[in-house]
Amino acid sequence: MLEMQGVDTAYDGVPMLRGVDLVVRRGELVCLLGPNGAGKTTTFRTLVGLVRPTAGSVRLMGHDVTRLGTERIAGLGVGLVPEARRLFPQLTVRENLFLGHRATGRSEGFEAALDEIARLFPRLKERLSQPARTLSGGEQAMVALGRALIGDPELLIMDEPSLGLSPKLVHQYFETIERIHRSGKTLLLVEQNAEMGLGIADRGYVLAKGRVVASGTAADLLARDVARQAYFAAPLEG
Repeated sequence: MLEMQGVDTAYDGVPMLRGVDLVVRRGELVCLLGPNGAGKTTTFRTLVGLVRPTAGSVRLMGHDVTRLGTERIAGLGVGLVPEARRLFPQLTVRENLFLGHRATGRSEGFEAALDEIARLFPRLKERLSQPARTLSGGEQAMVALGRALIGDPELLIMDEPSLGLSPKLVHQYFETIERIHRSGKTLLLVEQNAEMGLGIADRGYVLAKGRVVASGTAADLLARDVARQAYFAAPLEG
């Protein structure tokens, strides 16, 4: 479904990612972990076409997307949930969801898709006519996820979904993500909260200073406590 091979990136000549290799297979939930400044959001931005690699390649569902823009990538069947949700605050919930549907290139089927999102997030059904800026943080997170899902993507990529949510809402949100995965969706979760991310993932990667420093099954990474070691710059073992 997704493969990064030997990817380097740079901002204004400053290296950000260094030789990143990452694979997500169909049906998996893979978690990309790391502390602040590790390169997680740069990885997300590279995958969705906002940052161009200086070396290496990115493939999505068999297509080389290394040089494609975000709109083309979304049209391949990729749902995107950016950091901090990035809703259109003045638009209603319905309008935000409609834009997510249109991003897939589809012109029909919005009402049926909207019904599916309302079943997943019943609270949003009561908020469809409200401007997104009037919603709580948890409700905005639902809209952002609904906007990514409404086009029925084959692959869902989420950047820091727990950011700005209370611990209670984080647990509820991750339960929803896990439920979406169990329904058959393939997901890449870019996340700082190692315990929550690995708690629902099949496999994981740990980034530190722009490099993948560990990878394996979620159970293995939790048992080795590699995320904590990376976060506190302790030497990795095994």
